[in-house]
Amino acid sequence: MADNTGNSLVQDLIEAGIHFGQRASGWNPKMGPYIYGKRNGIHIIDIKETVKGLLLAKKFINKTVAGGKDVCFVGTKRQARTILEQYVPDVGMHYVTERWLGGTLTNFRTIRARLKRLEELEAIEADDNFQSYSKKMESQLRREMRKIKRNLDGIRRMEKLPGALVIIDVTNEMTAINEARKLGIPTVCLIDTDADPAYADIPIPGNDDSMRSIDVVVREICKSIAEGKQNRTETATAGRDADGGQGEQAPRQRKGSSRRSMARGEASASANDDAPRNADAVTTPAE
Repeated sequence: MADNTGNSLVQDLIEAGIHFGQRASGWNPKMGPYIYGKRNGIHIIDIKETVKGLLLAKKFINKTVAGGKDVCFVGTKRQARTILEQYVPDVGMHYVTERWLGGTLTNFRTIRARLKRLEELEAIEADDNFQSYSKKMESQLRREMRKIKRNLDGIRRMEKLPGALVIIDVTNEMTAINEARKLGIPTVCLIDTDADPAYADIPIPGNDDSMRSIDVVVREICKSIAEGKQNRTETATAGRDADGGQGEQAPRQRKGSSRRSMARGEASASANDDAPRNADAVTTPAE
């Protein structure tokens, strides 16, 4: 059954064209270990490395969510927006698809204040549809509400800092990555051949411009989130039963860069274990 699941995943990734990288002339040499070859001036990504990275990411995200932390997806490029908006709300997680505002994580208190302002404006609209305000003030308030909602609607229910970021296109989301690194938040990144894998704690080498490849990766990670939330619920129920309804107190999380170090360590330690049993038989398509 595990082999069938692995084969199905490999087939989905190949059909999505995730192995097609960028032009060889614009590659990042640090992506060398993830590249299978070159065809017609285009780098071909090693599908075995893609599968390995995706399985590691799924395992880490599952563990993060099961431990009570949330995940925030970041993909502001056009190809990623509709996909994130389609899958992420279904698993109750958070996303940024319009624009990453500087300070979204490092100045989270201010972001929460803006979201509270959005709730106030929505309450006014629901109460009297701004009828008690002048036309000019109504226009200003509606404009303010639209702007906040456009930029922050995907994280309006994010009450605390996430346990991990899932990034689509490292080069395009450097502001988010820098904030995550500063706060020690691990990053899982879909990363193409023209990007720097050093910015990803768990890299998933693959085409980050194709909607189909983004769809497969986001869909698989969301499956792990759903499983992690189920494990979270079961653990909480078991804890309440064991403690006579009081529940088990969560252990204190170490702060700083230790969380990123732990993510990298877990990824390195389980790289071979998480690869499909028949990974050596997987052949990366050359065209």
